Amino acid sequence: MFSHVKDLQFEAKPDAPDAAFARRLQEVLGGKWGEMTVATQYLFQGWSCRLPGKYKDLLLDVGTEEMGHVEMICTMIARLLDSAPLSLQEAAAEDNPMLTAIYSGSNPAHFIHSGGGPLPVDSNGVPWNGSFITASGNLLADFHLNVTAEAQGRLQVARLFHMTDDPGVKQMLRFLLARDTMHQNMWLAAIEQLKEDGIEEMPVPEAFPDAEQENRFAYQYLNFSAGEEAAEGRWAAGPSPDGKGQFNYQASPTPYAPAPELPPGDPRLHGTPPPDA
Repeated sequence: MFSHVKDLQFEAKPDAPDAAFARRLQEVLGGKWGEMTVATQYLFQGWSCRLPGKYKDLLLDVGTEEMGHVEMICTMIARLLDSAPLSLQEAAAEDNPMLTAIYSGSNPAHFIHSGGGPLPVDSNGVPWNGSFITASGNLLADFHLNVTAEAQGRLQVARLFHMTDDPGVKQMLRFLLARDTMHQNMWLAAIEQLKEDGIEEMPVPEAFPDAEQENRFAYQYLNFSAGEEAAEGRWAAGPSPDGKGQFNYQASPTPYAPAPELPPGDPRLHGTPPPDA
């Protein structure tokens, strides 16, 4: 059961309209790594979690918080569009070249489709897609992806921070950056908690019914680049992070099977036959 609290988690009020920045802000709303994605991803992971208790609560708590971030960004976009000029002529009439430039970078759909409100799209106007989210049912796999989602989201918010001089917008972005810091650390801590609880281990899935067919391949680094620089990496020698093997480095990978020779295809498929067919 959900209940909507009318107050925002944090203030979302710009000092001045900026239709061009409203368009840019759409990326962290409806883009691949935006708030709509992480909110929905965490909620679906929570709803799919068959392990009651702290992990399910964690997913649903943070998913609900992220839905609040969706509302904050939607509110900010709507306010950035308030009093924005609807035409180049209006912008030029203000005798302000900066205002004209701001209008020229706006998204017409903000005024045509939503009447001056946010849209479930990215900064290019591409609609948000449910395929952006992952809820596999395996907590360790999902938590690793969640770290990535928070890192990518924080990266985009940090870039947007340098694209505006509006104090009100920067204030909200600072809050979102702070929460992304918490969430990255939170998912990393959750990964360690899973291991401490003995629920999941690397690699995913850990409890696979068949051991690797050839254990020599499980920890072998294959060098397909010119030079030997990759051999200097942590991934080329020494114990593996899962504690179950030793990395080894193969400078010149060799094939383990001959070149395939396929028979002619079914003539009803009208493929190109070999010359002697």
